[in-house]
Amino acid sequence: MKAPKDPSSRAGRLRGKLAFGLGDRLRSAFSRGTADVDWDDLEETLIGADLGAAATHEVLDAVRASLRKSKDANPQELLRSALLGALGGADRSLALEPPGTSVGVPIVVVGVNGVGKTTSVGKLARLLVADGYGVVLAAADTFRAAAADQLETWGARAGVAVVRSDRSGGDPGAVAFEAGERARESGADVVLVDTAGRLHNKKDLMDELGKILRVVSRARPLAEVLLVLDATTGQNGLAQARVFAEVAGVTGVILAKLDGSARGGVVIAIERELGVPVKFVGLGESADDLAPFDPEVFVDGLLS
Repeated sequence: MKAPKDPSSRAGRLRGKLAFGLGDRLRSAFSRGTADVDWDDLEETLIGADLGAAATHEVLDAVRASLRKSKDANPQELLRSALLGALGGADRSLALEPPGTSVGVPIVVVGVNGVGKTTSVGKLARLLVADGYGVVLAAADTFRAAAADQLETWGARAGVAVVRSDRSGGDPGAVAFEAGERARESGADVVLVDTAGRLHNKKDLMDELGKILRVVSRARPLAEVLLVLDATTGQNGLAQARVFAEVAGVTGVILAKLDGSARGGVVIAIERELGVPVKFVGLGESADDLAPFDPEVFVDGLLS
């Protein structure tokens, strides 16, 4: 097993991979100077980056207000400040005690099919291991043997135990419970629960998710419920997010496939819509291509 990379090195990799391709268009909007900003072009560019209309108008209103106060201000710097302001000062860390101070703290990961949920769970396990945490993985997607097989592969990459059902279609809540027991026996800090991908508009599947969350939380209060979204779907992912937030009490978002996406502004739209922070972003296919979300690096990527 190749050791996970030091998490402190990932901000630099995040900076190198978040090139959204908006910089030229934004510079064009500002090219005629402070007195004659092309506001229509600026608005179109930001909406095209999936900030959403409401967030775009708030950001541009903030830039205009700042320009009225200081005619000599650099509008590009004002735009950067307004975008950072739109992201706010949310706590983006996981709600975990330091390694070795608690046992079997559950983190449940949810999302629709095909967004990279199981992969994100595996990468998060490596990130936690690199930070010194002991981890047990729960393969609570019992309907697809391939999902449990995939999680076992990730468990091997992170050097952590994986608990899975011994039969297809087994009780996912029982798998999550057994993983908690395994964590208590071994002294592992965290139980990462990978749930089955489910359509947000299928009531029976969402009800089942609620059951899993109740089972997991009986032994220990949930530390986090992380929703995995695909950055390339842009605003279309918000309908999914609303339902998961309502059913599962989402506390944070993992935004997969953010690297190179022209729709990076969806980060702001997600946080406005859900009222919860983006905590991690996926940057590519390699085992360590998951990074803690850094607002300044993200905004610089939007403007680069």
